[in-house]
Amino acid sequence: MTSFDPSSLQLGSDSKIPATPEEARLDRVPNPQADTLYLARFTCPEFTSLCPVTGQPDFAHLVIDYAPKDWLVESKSLKLYLTSFRNHGAFHEDCTVAVGRRLADLLEPHWLRIGGYWYPRGGIPIDVFWQTGKPPEALWLPDQGVPSYRGRG
Repeated sequence: MTSFDPSSLQLGSDSKIPATPEEARLDRVPNPQADTLYLARFTCPEFTSLCPVTGQPDFAHLVIDYAPKDWLVESKSLKLYLTSFRNHGAFHEDCTVAVGRRLADLLEPHWLRIGGYWYPRGGIPIDVFWQTGKPPEALWLPDQGVPSYRGRG
């Protein structure tokens, strides 16, 4: 594992919302339980981005599950990163997969998956799922807990 300098974190300091996801800085911290296989989950029920065609807001419920190795994502930096999508124009698929890939590249986990449960626009919900590969065999993998969209039903 490379050296770690806690003073480099955004945690504990004033931070402004990055203007774009590319501008956002994601921080990682050492995993004190790196010798243990476990699942960590982040849920963002109020994720927003903009439709790249109409500029109208899109809303999603994101669920990020990962089995860390040496690194954990620092939660304040993750919140700022996810918030940076608020004024970002991209399709649902692009937003969901971009978040998953950026985290996987940063953390190099045993495994990571993201579920993007997008609220309907134009009458059609779009759910997007991405993962880094097969989950480790001994990993407890709970359901993401977000029901499929049923409308009025």
